[in-house]
Amino acid sequence: MVDTAVAETAIGREPRRRVPRLNVLTGVVCGLILAGAGWGVSSWLLSAGDYGADRVVSITMVCWAVGFLVGVGALAGPIRWLLGRDLSVADEHVLAGKDQGVGRYFRFTTDHKVVGVQYLVLSMTLFGVGGLLAMLIRTQLIRPGARFVSPQTYNTIVGMHGIIMIIGTIIMVSGPFGNFILPIMIGARDMAFPRLNALSFWLICAAVPVLLATFFFGGIPTGWSVYAPLSDQAPAGMDCFLITIIIFAISSGIAGVNITTTAVKMRARGMTWTRTPIFVFGTVSSVALGVIAFPMFMAAMVLEGLNRTTGTVFYDAAHGGSAWLYAHLFWLMGHPEVYVILLPAFAAVLELTPVFARKPLFSFLGAVTGIAGIIGLSMFVWAHHMFISGWAPALDGPFMLTTELISIPTGLLILVLLGTLWRGTVWMRLPVMATFAMLWNFIIGGITGIYLSDVPVDQAMHGSMFVTAHFHFTLMGGALTGFAGALAYWFPKMTGRMLDERLGMIGFWIIQIGFNVTFLGMFAVGLAGQPRRVADYPSLFATGNLVSSIGAYIIGSGALIYLYAVVHSWRHGRRAPGNPWGAKTLEWQVPTPVPLENFTVLPVVTSDFYGYGEGGSAAPTPAPRRIAAPVPSGAAATTQEGGTA
Repeated sequence: MVDTAVAETAIGREPRRRVPRLNVLTGVVCGLILAGAGWGVSSWLLSAGDYGADRVVSITMVCWAVGFLVGVGALAGPIRWLLGRDLSVADEHVLAGKDQGVGRYFRFTTDHKVVGVQYLVLSMTLFGVGGLLAMLIRTQLIRPGARFVSPQTYNTIVGMHGIIMIIGTIIMVSGPFGNFILPIMIGARDMAFPRLNALSFWLICAAVPVLLATFFFGGIPTGWSVYAPLSDQAPAGMDCFLITIIIFAISSGIAGVNITTTAVKMRARGMTWTRTPIFVFGTVSSVALGVIAFPMFMAAMVLEGLNRTTGTVFYDAAHGGSAWLYAHLFWLMGHPEVYVILLPAFAAVLELTPVFARKPLFSFLGAVTGIAGIIGLSMFVWAHHMFISGWAPALDGPFMLTTELISIPTGLLILVLLGTLWRGTVWMRLPVMATFAMLWNFIIGGITGIYLSDVPVDQAMHGSMFVTAHFHFTLMGGALTGFAGALAYWFPKMTGRMLDERLGMIGFWIIQIGFNVTFLGMFAVGLAGQPRRVADYPSLFATGNLVSSIGAYIIGSGALIYLYAVVHSWRHGRRAPGNPWGAKTLEWQVPTPVPLENFTVLPVVTSDFYGYGEGGSAAPTPAPRRIAAPVPSGAAATTQEGGTA
């Protein structure tokens, strides 16, 4: 016999106390209170001496972050566990946001689908702020001699634009779609570590105000790369910057471990690696690379923080330090970070292209090999950023070779995309537009990257606007375009609404036209010799800069249209069917909106998901809305026994 009261308590049907419904507002209040306390105490005890201001600012920002996390409820679970009152099943349902409506998006919520939507909104917010700063940059450079902002303010705007957009692009695919889509795609009911999943998001939310506070503490005069020893001499805004990077590195490490564990250990029965969707490979490769790379930047910022608050001299050559130490730590992160951004976006495009080409992915093995090759070589190319630094000239040749070699696996992914489109019955909808635009943009970015990998060319072009145009064609033209396609593709599943294709198409192509105008103009002035990160320039470069500024305003107008399409469709769009694209992967086989635990019966996979056009018409045929139903052509089946991950 089982005691009924004990059983009900054990399963948590009616918990004695609910999880405190803390939210972002309580987080802000708690963060401000603790930050004020930290400011007061540190000002009283530590403000004297050469490093007093840096100590006070650093302690205040750390107190804000800790207070915000406590106030939003991020630490409620660990605290209750330490007190011997771990969460019951009903408490876990509350924590997952069950039956809480819109309010769950403003709380520490463990449901991976909520976290995915939170990441999506955060990414788009960061792009809005970063895009506004880009408009300020191009307004300053619209003509020679413009004085829209002071040179010091301009330097801060350039640096802040850079780091905000880098953070935004790092999380833009692996955050929203790696959280919302990936677990359903592999047949799992949640992430491996739901609380850590939510923590990774709220850590970034805690870091964003710290980063924006940089403007109020003198800014950063160094650009987003914050090279030492210039960063040693920067005002207190640099302390805000380095605290932001440390928090973000912790967040990305947590997210990377969580996504990797989920994909490795929680795939549905029968989902072997050869049957795993290509988006999973791209996302896991990206976050796993981030787990290796981002601690390098974190270590650089920790050492910089010690320099600024305790007087150490890690980067001061006059006292035994080395600026090369910083350069190595930064670029050991800085170049792999390009592929952390690019791989999930590329994988998303590889995922959606077979759906709209209505044919199998051209060489699944080739795509996986390309991803693996990029990951392997990405750790051996960082020093091409240091060709003119004077460090180890004898190694210029080997690093030139590795940088050129990485174009081979990257080109392999391009060939897989082209092969998938070749002679396919392409369904010309908004998501697949990203495939065509990404091919154009990324090929330009890739070819110009090969030029810059050559030592003599790099010596001529290093630090010029040519470099700025190159990495924007790679990161914005390639990765951000891939994000736009992924958003249009998975928007119906994430929101339950169809994206307005007419407005989306208009906004998308205006962005693409403006983008090419902007950065082709930068290629021109870069080839003519204009340096980057300057607030003024000679009249020789006036025409190219005017063209680039006009292009930037075109991008801005297109982005506003695309944003309006997203927001309007999210609120008022046509309700989406369960599988509007006739896709075969598992996320399209569950109802829309997706149930709390995704699957009532765990699926069993019996073949791969790219058998389009096999045994029937190649035309798109939406699948019926059934939970874990067998997909067309036998790509997946279900079992009433549930099965194990």
